[in-house]
Amino acid sequence: MAAHVGVIERLWRYPIKSTGGERLRSVAVDERGMVGDRLFAVRDAEGKFGSGKNTRRFRRMDGLLHLGSRYPNNAPEPGPPELLDPHGNVVADPTAYLRDHLGREDVELAREGEISHFDQLPLSVLTTATLDRMRREVPGVPVDERRFRPNILVRTPPGTPPFVEDEWIGREATVGTTLRIEFLRSSERCVMTNQAQQDLPHSPLILRAIARMHDNRLDALARIVTPGTVHVGDRLVFEREG
Repeated sequence: MAAHVGVIERLWRYPIKSTGGERLRSVAVDERGMVGDRLFAVRDAEGKFGSGKNTRRFRRMDGLLHLGSRYPNNAPEPGPPELLDPHGNVVADPTAYLRDHLGREDVELAREGEISHFDQLPLSVLTTATLDRMRREVPGVPVDERRFRPNILVRTPPGTPPFVEDEWIGREATVGTTLRIEFLRSSERCVMTNQAQQDLPHSPLILRAIARMHDNRLDALARIVTPGTVHVGDRLVFEREG
């Protein structure tokens, strides 16, 4: 027997890491993740990638979230993505624009090589139950899934508890008819959730709420078991245990 836990509400891909993403109606998913997801990043002279935090691999570069990225015509085999300015206009020379926008002469737009652009695992899944709980926790602060940068937003039935994603860890699920994934852990959140982007203002209340409610963790991260294609409206289904 199978357990239907929700329906795919929205799909998000982020062609250039740490920039605004693109909403899709369907997308192919291979062993690496959504085809083209975070395939490009802003890289500095030390080889670190632009992000919302400083780590061994990442360099905090404020301002990236005000930009957008997309692949022209949702090409199945993405070439270089388009970089969009804060008004949604395509820029002619992404590297030149990034250097001016960030005030750094050592950055360039780079395709992924031997070092992964992913923070952790290739697929992030978030539920509307958890998202609705976050909205109630920070009234007056605009909150939608863009703050948490999932690949998949799942609409869960009424009465589903927030943070239901915790129950998925260690289990495999089928998405639609072909894609199969295994949930391994959740994301530890950073200040990127607070940062302003497009029409969402900066607010330190977001990260504080995640820390207070759920030990600074939000979503479920998965690896790809069987590649496939996922569509908005597909069901997320687990095999019943026992």
